[in-house]
Amino acid sequence: MTSTTSPRQLAIVTGASSGIGYNLAKCCAQGGYDLLLAADQPLDDAAADCRALGAEVQTVQVELARRAGVEQLVAALGDRRVDALLANAGHGLGKAFLDQEFGDVQHVVDTNITGTLHLLHLIGGQMRAQGTGRILVTGSIAGFMPGSFQAVYNATKAFVDSFTAALRDELKDTGVTVTCLMPGATDTEFFARADMLDTKVGTEKKMDPAEVAEVGFKAMQDGKADAVAGLKNKLQVIMAKVLPSQVMADQHRKQAAPGTAEKA
Repeated sequence: MTSTTSPRQLAIVTGASSGIGYNLAKCCAQGGYDLLLAADQPLDDAAADCRALGAEVQTVQVELARRAGVEQLVAALGDRRVDALLANAGHGLGKAFLDQEFGDVQHVVDTNITGTLHLLHLIGGQMRAQGTGRILVTGSIAGFMPGSFQAVYNATKAFVDSFTAALRDELKDTGVTVTCLMPGATDTEFFARADMLDTKVGTEKKMDPAEVAEVGFKAMQDGKADAVAGLKNKLQVIMAKVLPSQVMADQHRKQAAPGTAEKA
């Protein structure tokens, strides 16, 4: 458990067991933060790697799609002050909407939106009361485009991207900064978990999650509004803002429809 006498600041990182969240945790450890890590998967490796970087680490393996899970995470804080919240937990779901099990659909919405909002409400309120804090929310460039064959995921990220910008404005002049990290396709377990390994986007070369995390962490530390990692992703955002939505939906179909995987 993190020591209350530690001179280091404290950061919460969700979805920290692998991928971008794991690398965000390492960035925090290197940046002088002690850590409270949360995920629905085991966190032993992430905790060990962050401790090796000098951080004191507490872990909570919990289902962040459930209100009770978020409250369990917050309860683990005790009376400690949170200096940074990196709300990264989330996952996707491939295939056509009508071919998905609705329980899986609900879990994506509950994880990406409901659980994220609940955590932001609880920790954001503490930060506003203390007059300082940094918040990083992992959105996605997917939020800028209709996601054919990934429709629910893209819609949840559209919500997250929009909500984060609004929250930032509401908290201006409070001492609390809010940053949205908007990655594109990244080399993580995301596509396997979303059952998208038979798609073009699931099999093509992707960004290094360590690089994405470094971009997001620096943006959070600098208090920036948002951060899009990678030139290709920045160009995709520009295109999404000028092209008709149906054109973008058709482009997404070519990337995400089952059976579009590039042949070796």
